[in-house]
Amino acid sequence: MNPTFSESTLSNINRLLSRYPADKRKSALLPLLHMAQAEFGGYLSPETMDYVAQLLTLRPIEVYEVASFYTMFHKQPTGKYVLEVCRTGPCALNGAESIIDYITRKIGVTINEISSDGLFTVKEVECLASCGTAPMMQLGERYIENLTEQKIDDIIDRLKHGERLDIEPNPENSILFRSCQGQSNG
Repeated sequence: MNPTFSESTLSNINRLLSRYPADKRKSALLPLLHMAQAEFGGYLSPETMDYVAQLLTLRPIEVYEVASFYTMFHKQPTGKYVLEVCRTGPCALNGAESIIDYITRKIGVTINEISSDGLFTVKEVECLASCGTAPMMQLGERYIENLTEQKIDDIIDRLKHGERLDIEPNPENSILFRSCQGQSNG
């Protein structure tokens, strides 16, 4: 299969590329990879990455390097919901490993596997920069912080039933929020 962007996406790409000098087109790589992942089934196949390389006049390896470095890009099909659990530093110290084990047991998968209902994939990722609210995970563009088994149960059950998640950051738990507000942390 040879991927081809829709006319609408190609129009957006052309608008994006017009922001850069011809010799700096590589600067558009991250947004193009996001567009490609969204348009071509939620992941970046080798053919899709080759197509992006061709559009930007890059060598395919330049695209592969970037796509494999960032955990937000999926190189294999995923479930509808990708639960990306931070496993580094503060999250690890605050129970990320047990949260990952709990999630994988609850939905019956191993890491990077799609659940039998096609809804879920669990990924272990590097720092998501929410250390003050560890353990945490990212679900799409949403951060879900201060994870507990009860919170995981609620999230998974709601997603299985197609319910919207209205989880907002809790400013009381966020060191960054308090710091930005000029309040003392001590």
